[in-house]
Amino acid sequence: MPPVEVVFSWPNSIDEIPQALWTLRHQIKLYVLIKYFSANDKVWGSFFLVRDLFIIYFIYSKLFEILTTIWGYGLFGSINKLYRSISSYISPKILSLPFIKSKIAKELNNTITKIEKEIIKNSDDLKQFKELPTNGLSADVVESELIKLQNLKHSDWNNGRVSGAVYHGGNELLKLQSEAYNQYSVANQLHPDVFPGVRKMEAEVVAMVLDIFNAPKTGCGSTTSGGTESLLLTGLAAREFGRRVKGITKPEVIAPITIHAGIEKACYYFGMKLHKVNVDPKTYKVDIKKVKRLINSNTVLLCGSAPNYPHGIIDDIEELSKLAVKYNIPLHVDACLGSFIVSFLESSKVHGDRKLPLFDFRLPGVTSISCDTHKYGFAPKGSSIIMYRSPELRKYQYYISSDWTGGMYGSPTLAGSRPGALMVGCWATLVNIGKDGYRESCYSIVSATMQLKKEIEKNPILSKYLEVIGDPLGSVIAFKVKSSQQKNLSIYELSDLLSKKGWHFATLQNPAALHFALTRLTVPVLDELIADLVSSTEEAIELTHKHGSKTGDTAAMYGIAGSIHTAGIADRVIVAFLDTLYKT
Repeated sequence: MPPVEVVFSWPNSIDEIPQALWTLRHQIKLYVLIKYFSANDKVWGSFFLVRDLFIIYFIYSKLFEILTTIWGYGLFGSINKLYRSISSYISPKILSLPFIKSKIAKELNNTITKIEKEIIKNSDDLKQFKELPTNGLSADVVESELIKLQNLKHSDWNNGRVSGAVYHGGNELLKLQSEAYNQYSVANQLHPDVFPGVRKMEAEVVAMVLDIFNAPKTGCGSTTSGGTESLLLTGLAAREFGRRVKGITKPEVIAPITIHAGIEKACYYFGMKLHKVNVDPKTYKVDIKKVKRLINSNTVLLCGSAPNYPHGIIDDIEELSKLAVKYNIPLHVDACLGSFIVSFLESSKVHGDRKLPLFDFRLPGVTSISCDTHKYGFAPKGSSIIMYRSPELRKYQYYISSDWTGGMYGSPTLAGSRPGALMVGCWATLVNIGKDGYRESCYSIVSATMQLKKEIEKNPILSKYLEVIGDPLGSVIAFKVKSSQQKNLSIYELSDLLSKKGWHFATLQNPAALHFALTRLTVPVLDELIADLVSSTEEAIELTHKHGSKTGDTAAMYGIAGSIHTAGIADRVIVAFLDTLYKT
């Protein structure tokens, strides 16, 4: 047998390094196999083959993992990743030491008490139900309790003082949705034979949303309970497509650090490794070069946002599309927050003749898009759409059991039974508002957002201390304290002051910032919002000078979450918050 050599051809360019490594990997495997199978002693040769192959495979796998990590994240990025990994392992052990643990427990209990006081609202005239009443209450009594519960102290969403959360389409639309719910309150999407009208409406909702995102004729989709379920199904379909079609057993997802947590949730639920890519420090769009370096044979999905939740920035989907086509990898665009805003930016002419970035199915690499109809589509809460370029990918989100003793079973989404009345309300909303209505809504909301952006950039006080993050084009705007003013103003102190004036801004971290998602309810009170932002900024500057940059509860909380050494405590605070939701 002629001698077998391992030949490593040095790559001609940096882009060819991953392929060169994979080629070398297969050559080593081939060399080892031929070497051992050509041994004179077949029995001992086979024994040593198994032993050495196991050792070589273990060493090689670890070495290859280290090399690909360094290649994908860079040397300093890999060191930082290792440092964070070690710290996250050691810190909990240090925090569990008796003399530290007792102090943490005391502080944690104080924090939990504050959370419970903030979340659990009650009043003396409310009835309490910790078990079923022996005798059912009359309809009049129930309605009276419902009114009292509505009057519990809450954020002032009615007057547009809350970032996003409530996407109100007007009282007339609310009446229409209530009537739709009344007519179809018993409907279940699980039974299209019993409720054929609901099936028709659901299919039409999907078709209408596919149309505004410029889907091809092969476009398809399904309705879901919200953006998170849409993202979960995206991840599930990508994993199963990769496993069944490409034979990928260790699936990996690449997404910007600004991607919605629903993608992280999908990776957690479905056993996929998530690579989070930093954004460009100037544009706050995903860094395409870093995405490219992380692509490998295990990549089952690329992700981008239109726009992202934290900063309202549309990622460079056009460049992501090119990568998706080049490497034959599915690309998902999360347009849940953008929904009926980004899809009407172009036709509403709110940005005049400015060339707007493409993000939908007009780009060949985009294989799926998620859109929340219950946000700027103004449909009832609990409705979202997951869209696919073709049924070939959608079928991998289905669950099918043909041998169940209860009969053949198939479910298109994560849920079995689904409230048909919500989808009927969604259908009624979409056909009632129509394209012209959504264009008008997009124009008014985005115009107000751009006015707020301009005020932050031009107002003497705001422009001196604050800066808008990136170049938002839609309904969401985020801002942070300028680096030169970090000692003079705490962004979280500003958040607490705005809260005292009734405004509910969303707090962000890495970098510390605030954001506001404008809605139709915000447009009439925009001048009031700007005035309070200016006065609160002035107050925050004074307080920061007096007390330093970490004063309020918000600053303290994000200070904990932002430290690797105390992130475990922040996790426990979140658990306490979630537990509080179910306390009576």
